[in-house]
Amino acid sequence: MLSPFRTAAPFVFLFLSWAPARLIANEPIRIVLVAGETAKQDKLGHHDYVGGCKCLAELLHQTQNVETVIVEEGWPKDESIFAKASSVVFYTDGGGKQAFLENPERIARVQKLVQGGTGIVLIHQALDFPEKFAEQAKSWSGGIYLQGPSGRGHWDSKHVDFPNHPIANGVVPWEINDGWLNGLQFVKDMKGITPLVWSGKTYAGSRAGLDADIVAFAYDRPDGGRSFSFSGLDAHSAWSLSGMRQLVVNGVLWSARASIPESGAPCSIEESRLSAMQTPRQAPPAKPATKKAK
Repeated sequence: MLSPFRTAAPFVFLFLSWAPARLIANEPIRIVLVAGETAKQDKLGHHDYVGGCKCLAELLHQTQNVETVIVEEGWPKDESIFAKASSVVFYTDGGGKQAFLENPERIARVQKLVQGGTGIVLIHQALDFPEKFAEQAKSWSGGIYLQGPSGRGHWDSKHVDFPNHPIANGVVPWEINDGWLNGLQFVKDMKGITPLVWSGKTYAGSRAGLDADIVAFAYDRPDGGRSFSFSGLDAHSAWSLSGMRQLVVNGVLWSARASIPESGAPCSIEESRLSAMQTPRQAPPAKPATKKAK
């Protein structure tokens, strides 16, 4: 009879050869938060990518063994910060304005991260890709906004129904008027996609709009990596909603393969602290008054 230790050895070897290095060496879960350029002239809190990444960093630090790095100008001057990243979060403008699409070298760097199993997270406008990048971008995130077939706008929605998925752990209902991207274009047959949140002008926040109203989703990539996307968070004030905050924090941690408690990852923050994170802005120029027709 073979020793039980001998029969178990191949399994142990297989596990060790597959497991990520950070799990074997108990290395920190490293999450890189890439903020798009925050316009100097704008309404306070609107598209505040830097303030949002600062908030997200503070929330993520409430989970043990997580470390974060914030990039404030859309792309790091030193790309070595991506080394050993468990996940990279992009919270930026879209429509081709993403700094990671600026040249072939940066696109290749993101592709290398994806192929290496790094988690990818896209928040708000970062999901908006030009058509020439559509297929590659879908392989990164699972779904994208594409001008024409996709939709966008601001409307009231109430979110009360969530699927059985680790990202939904501890998520409580919330109500908001947010800026959404929907009508997203997904990978073929939506393979690997788990819808998480729905929002549309007609059906508000219910699942009734089905695939067309998906605004947040998880993607189990064929390469074994994980991606999470959330098309809301138009305004910094949305971070004050505990349900939305929980969903985003869980989603980032899930993409990094961190364990998420059944009650959700810790993500509390004081309102005063949240407000203090906002990037100072200059008021946009006043619109010229229109003359009333006589």
